[in-house]
Amino acid sequence: MDERTETLKKWISESDNIVFFGGAGVSTESGIPDFRSVDGLYNQKWKYPPETILSASFFRRDPEEYYRFHREKLVIDGVKPNRAHLALARLEQEGKLRAVLTQNIDGLHQAAGSKNVLELHGSILRAYCAKCRKPYPAELMNHGKGVPRCGCGGVIRPDIVLYEEPLDQDVLTSAINYIRNAEILIVGGTSLNVYPAAGLINYYRGNKLVLINLSETPYDSYADLVIHEKIGEVFSRI
Repeated sequence: MDERTETLKKWISESDNIVFFGGAGVSTESGIPDFRSVDGLYNQKWKYPPETILSASFFRRDPEEYYRFHREKLVIDGVKPNRAHLALARLEQEGKLRAVLTQNIDGLHQAAGSKNVLELHGSILRAYCAKCRKPYPAELMNHGKGVPRCGCGGVIRPDIVLYEEPLDQDVLTSAINYIRNAEILIVGGTSLNVYPAAGLINYYRGNKLVLINLSETPYDSYADLVIHEKIGEVFSRI
């Protein structure tokens, strides 16, 4: 085991106040493409740029085209939690991990057994009416045809944060509190380029900031420990 992984393992063994903050890279080993890598969702050809389709104004303007994209690109059936998800669930069960903060919308942390998961960008596994806000099962939205509609006539939408929409204030406040009070903050599988989520790292007050990501991030120079590897591989050694 290399020195950096040994250090991380030692820190984890000595702490019961760890917070994990993760992004798309946590789920790539489960077969879910990330958004900004060379092979990511944002570099695939489509009728409109993904950033446009995934915006609130586009959803209101053209829900039919949105749902065509949603069902083909966002809904990935049969995916299972990977080594990173399972390791984080285990750390929570052992009383070491206080919370998982995720930018992902796939629900894989919960599928792995994690209980305290703060979904900064919502979940594709929940849906509600954009007009009356009545909750709906996600099945019609994710696997139906055409534009799903509520009995009130409104369009059923995913419970995710689209571009042009703010993060849920309660989730954001809770995430800030967990980060501010954490002894160890492990940030993994995220480029830390998407705001406001990336800015959460600035609330950390401790001296054990760990960054695990394949590529460099804007915060590498601020971290106390940097590991440029796949996060699942790192957790498999801890």
